[in-house]
Amino acid sequence: MAIDQYPEISENQNLRKLHTFGLDFRCRYFTEVNSISELQSALTFAKESSHPFLILGGGSNLLPTKDFEGLVIRIANHGIALLEETSDTVRIGVQAGENWHQLVMQCLENGWFGIENMSLIPGSVGAAPMQNIGAYGVEVKQVIEQVHYYDLEKKEMKILTNAECRFGYRESIFKQELKDKAVIWQVDFRLSKQPSAKMEYGDIKAVLDGKGILQPSPKDVSDAVIHIRQSKLPDPAEIGNAGSFFKNPVVSVSVYDSIKQNHPEALSYPAGDGLVKIPAGWLIEKAGWKGKTIGNYGVHARQALVLVNYGGAKGSDIYQLAKDIQKDVLMKFGVELQMEVNLI
Repeated sequence: MAIDQYPEISENQNLRKLHTFGLDFRCRYFTEVNSISELQSALTFAKESSHPFLILGGGSNLLPTKDFEGLVIRIANHGIALLEETSDTVRIGVQAGENWHQLVMQCLENGWFGIENMSLIPGSVGAAPMQNIGAYGVEVKQVIEQVHYYDLEKKEMKILTNAECRFGYRESIFKQELKDKAVIWQVDFRLSKQPSAKMEYGDIKAVLDGKGILQPSPKDVSDAVIHIRQSKLPDPAEIGNAGSFFKNPVVSVSVYDSIKQNHPEALSYPAGDGLVKIPAGWLIEKAGWKGKTIGNYGVHARQALVLVNYGGAKGSDIYQLAKDIQKDVLMKFGVELQMEVNLI
């Protein structure tokens, strides 16, 4: 079929600026979609031309290890709608292409609370339910009411309730049963109009205490989170990275106790049913990988959970580094690390 029938589709595009690792990564075809009809047109092109397709959001959770010989469809729909308001809460519908951090900032300005602990998380709103993103004691599943998605098999829009999304730690139905079968198009959030500062996790309280803020507002919590993240995590605009590369492993109490015998300082957080969560960054650091540099890539010096591209690295090299870290941590601690990023 002739590509000139689809003027919105370009050829041989480098996507280095459209994902946060900043790796050279080309695709055979590329398009941005702002409506369901545009999405359907792009999918028709992929089918009729017998090419695979890849859905791209903010590109903050992607590690390309090779070029993509197909069509990359970037979700670029925008809009935030107030769907319902009560004396205590609001329900908003947010298009998947919206920037997550900008959404957090706008909600704070409007007096809508509940996601401020997830300030400065890179990526788009569409990725939030897929990953069940979370930070500093809050997960997005706590505020999602429902998710609108395009069913690639049925070729129609569908809606899932919070319970139907089957959220787990960095998990959802979109990474399991609906993987490669759904395109998230809109997320509906239920947020509070009553300010409540959540600062039990991480260094938030220490930062606020250091500033003499004894009764913090949600904006104060957001500012503290931003300060912490900027002090520990590299800015993708300056150093290519995908944020947390590995999930924090959930292990049995007995596995954690065996680690604690040799490392009394080992941290853990309750995960229910005789399980605990161990910070993956701590395991990687204790294994000796923090700050390790191999040519033009490596492990960040301030946060062992972040693998970085210092410029000109190959995705395959970073992937090999990740596998080496997994192997070493498993050998030294008996804990298997799982990658958070999506590989191509």
